[in-house]
Amino acid sequence: QMADLLFREVESFVPLIALVFFYLQNNTIKTSRYNVFNFLPLNLFEQFQRLANAYFLVLLFLQLIPQISSLAWYTTVIPLMVVLSITAVKDAIDDMVKWLPGPLADILLLSSSEPYSLTYIETAELDGPEITEPGLFLLHFSSGKVTCESPNNKLDKFTGILTYKGKDFTLDHDKLLLRGCIIRNTDWCYGLVIYTGPDTKLMQNCGKSTFKRTHMDHLLNVLVVWIFLFLGSMCFILAIGHGIWENKKGYYFQNYLPWEEYVPSSAVSAILVFWSYFIILNTMVPISLYVSVEIIRLGNSCYINWDRKMFYAPKNSPAQARTTTLNEELGQVKYVFSDKTGTLTQNIMVFNKCSINGMFYGHVYDKKGMKVEVSEETEKVDFSYNKLADPKFSFYDKTLVEAVKKGDRWVHLFFLSLSLCHTVMSEEKVEGKLVYQAQSPDESALVTAARNFGFVFRYRTSETIAVVEMGETKVYQLLAILDFSNVRKRMSIVGRTPEDRVMLFCKGADTILCQLLHPSCRFLRDVTMEHLDDFAIEGLRTLMVAYRELDNSFFQAWSKKHSEVCLSLENREHKMSNVYEEIEKDLMLSCWVELNAVMLSFFLTHSIEDKLQDGVPETVATLNKAQIKMWVLTGDKQETAVNIAYACNIFEEEMDGMFIVEGKNNETVLQELRAFLGNLKCGFVLMLQAYALEGNLELELVRTACMCKGVICCRMTPLQKAQVVEMVKRYKKVVTLAIGDGANDVSMIKAAHIGVGISGQEGMQAMLNSDYAFSQFHYLQRLLLVHGRWSYNRMCKFLSYFFYKNFAFTLVHFWYAFFSGFSAQTVYDTWFITFYNLVYTSLPVLGLSLFDQDVNETWSLRFPELYEPGQHNLYFNKKEFVKCLVHGIYSSFVLFFIPMGTIYNSVRSDGKEISDYQSFSLIVQTSLLWVVTMQIALETTYWTTISHIFTWGSLGFYFCILFFLYSDGLCLMFPNLFQFLGKAMNTLNLPQMWLSIVLSVVLCILPVIGIHLCTKLPLPPPTRTKLKYASCRRSAYAFSHKQGFGALITSGKILRSRNLTLGSVFHTQSNHKPSRVPHKHIPSRHPSQVYLGNSG
Repeated sequence: QMADLLFREVESFVPLIALVFFYLQNNTIKTSRYNVFNFLPLNLFEQFQRLANAYFLVLLFLQLIPQISSLAWYTTVIPLMVVLSITAVKDAIDDMVKWLPGPLADILLLSSSEPYSLTYIETAELDGPEITEPGLFLLHFSSGKVTCESPNNKLDKFTGILTYKGKDFTLDHDKLLLRGCIIRNTDWCYGLVIYTGPDTKLMQNCGKSTFKRTHMDHLLNVLVVWIFLFLGSMCFILAIGHGIWENKKGYYFQNYLPWEEYVPSSAVSAILVFWSYFIILNTMVPISLYVSVEIIRLGNSCYINWDRKMFYAPKNSPAQARTTTLNEELGQVKYVFSDKTGTLTQNIMVFNKCSINGMFYGHVYDKKGMKVEVSEETEKVDFSYNKLADPKFSFYDKTLVEAVKKGDRWVHLFFLSLSLCHTVMSEEKVEGKLVYQAQSPDESALVTAARNFGFVFRYRTSETIAVVEMGETKVYQLLAILDFSNVRKRMSIVGRTPEDRVMLFCKGADTILCQLLHPSCRFLRDVTMEHLDDFAIEGLRTLMVAYRELDNSFFQAWSKKHSEVCLSLENREHKMSNVYEEIEKDLMLSCWVELNAVMLSFFLTHSIEDKLQDGVPETVATLNKAQIKMWVLTGDKQETAVNIAYACNIFEEEMDGMFIVEGKNNETVLQELRAFLGNLKCGFVLMLQAYALEGNLELELVRTACMCKGVICCRMTPLQKAQVVEMVKRYKKVVTLAIGDGANDVSMIKAAHIGVGISGQEGMQAMLNSDYAFSQFHYLQRLLLVHGRWSYNRMCKFLSYFFYKNFAFTLVHFWYAFFSGFSAQTVYDTWFITFYNLVYTSLPVLGLSLFDQDVNETWSLRFPELYEPGQHNLYFNKKEFVKCLVHGIYSSFVLFFIPMGTIYNSVRSDGKEISDYQSFSLIVQTSLLWVVTMQIALETTYWTTISHIFTWGSLGFYFCILFFLYSDGLCLMFPNLFQFLGKAMNTLNLPQMWLSIVLSVVLCILPVIGIHLCTKLPLPPPTRTKLKYASCRRSAYAFSHKQGFGALITSGKILRSRNLTLGSVFHTQSNHKPSRVPHKHIPSRHPSQVYLGNSG
């Protein structure tokens, strides 16, 4: 291996269909975090990153020291093992859901069963709409050597050399079958494995699987540190108190309270008491906290899985919470990063309206002549007169059909243009059942429209195109295809009609074709531009079509020049573009002067609708109201992305302006950003190209982008999408969400705090790597505004109450220490300490955390502004934690001193004292349960039957357990374990106990009620009505996104010949037969098909 060349050599073997490749690298692809061998150590390592778990591990070791332990070691071991086991099982299940096996590879295609070694491949699993796969070399060899570049993440680049029989053959990405492609309509193929397993280009783009933790998890780790410090401070104070007490009083009572042999002084005794209190006060951070958190997250995940309003019936696809650790994070999202095609759009194009020679078609009118909107009840145009019509096609304006039937010259010419000017492939396995395979959904929509109106594209060869015109088959000689490019933004074909006329048909972006029109078309152009404005207001994508009749001698001269350029090896693309312009533009003017017959005539335009997914504009508008900023990260060109942004309400007509970063180096981009910042308004939107991310300008980009209302990033590779997400995460401490549907979105899905996969037309890669998955984009608003907001609110209430109840429970020991000689004696019965978090208070808090709703789902969606507090984490943060601590300290003070004052120097009716330790302990713990139960009742805003059972049932269950644990039989059978003999009956009969409970509840709850009454809920902000302005915006290009494959068609190496009848053809061809035609990748969200074949 040569590091400086980044090359490696691969020796090939006998080519087998079942590829055998001897390579040291394991070719298994792993998308999970764990395996059988590393699960236990890795999972334990991840779990002990939670400081509370590590704390209890340390506590366990302390309890093994008898000199300081006041509690048995198993009181910590059992709960810790239960917590770790439950969490490990949940993590294992989560990881198994995401597990994707498979020994897959990138393969060099050598030959296949199809003519010219063509191979159909479906690339939906692999790429977005930009990746294409032209033909391959046809190679046959039994041994040879491939020298290629090292594994990398560039999907559209591959460099290598094949050495065979002393000759070198160049290899590029067009010769590679990438992992993720699916071979279609091909019986067999031979190939050589190049990259395997994690070295494949797709896996190189997927990024690493990371263990995602919520902001709440990180906050809990910080709070646990605070609790440790607070706990240490209390233990230090109590240890000092113990030392002072032993010096002043304990030293003189050694006859009654002798020191242990290992305690030589009060200082040593104080040190030991420090650790004893550290163990007793461990419930400041209860181990059941994390178990409860996992149960709550699991429950809220089930709500997502069970939500029937997120069930997509056409695909029988429910929403899936593929992880149970991120639910509350859904209620805190500030930035959404979205793919475009297949995520926001269906990428299904529908022929909608057209303007032909100044006449507008597409509107529907009632009997009174009033324009009506198209609905399901609207009567469709009847295409029964055309046996080859597509039954799925719908159109509603009958005047266009009438014009076709009447033989309107311009209408016929319009549909003839659509049936000829394209690179669509036709397949007819069953007579009359045509299947079109198009380079883009735009082209498919146009050819299908022409087909239904009576101009049916039937088949093509390398030299002809057959069209059934109103039932009559005509064959046009294909003379040239002037292919599309991103610079030209148009395509043309030159053909000879059966009448021996040479015609050029051109279609492309209206902004380009308007510049190519003959001056005589000025009036018609103005009328048509008005129609274009109408189309743009409706958000439709537009396309212009023009034609030109060519002089035969002029075409022969141009054809000779075109042939010479095709053989050029240097600057071939540039020279080809210049030749194209000669026939499409320049000669039009000169020929009009000299030959009136030679001119480019503009006669029509039309619009097609790129269907958004249902509810996308409404969803984006709702998310905007919730102050969620949406960025579109797409591999598409700028014009396409802008049109979708307008259609989706990401951009609005009344915005202040659009800023486009056009610089291609650091200096220029920096100057543009700083100039823009000087004039920035809140209504501006930002357009970024991929090259703007290549420099060292992350901070400037984030600063500018985050001040804009919307951002679109174009021409993004998968890793650049992830780079944008990481950039925002790095500089903006907010929660990010990425949503996409294809394998090219996996990187950003993994990079974001939350990844959402749409199970659409691009396979399962995005879904398998996501945290949440569903079938429609508009489900995102329900995921965030309903489930996310509820989960966040519930988790915040849970944590606030959980910390409060444990502070109130634990800190009673602190006050008791001042009355027990700081002896580390517990206030409560041992069994009450054991059951407090596991039994007595577990169900009420789970009921609150699983069923509570501050508002129902309807109001959550109607007022998206309610989502905003979660973005700023207002409901549980460090400030709220301090409030819980203060509230807990106050409650513990009340819970200790009210019972003490109530029973101090008190006697029963029979004269016996009641101020003994066991009676006091029972009164304190009963008062505590009443207080925390009333507290959770105040926090509950949505009562259900289950909530009542959990809340009040737990309190009743406490009294049942109390009588059982303090029963005579149990205490007599196990006197060492159950020592409160008869205390339940004796103490509950005391009026002092009930007085203590009432006073404790009133004093603890009154401040909370006062705060609730004094705090006014903020009203939703008033809705501002904005004026809508008509837009003259329209698509700058509407039918393809990348270099076409006209050369592949005209080469003749991808087509079988077809026998033609002499009567239907002006130019006789022999030995032509119909065939399946190899085709380039269809940039749509439908499974695309690509032909790979010999390029010569």
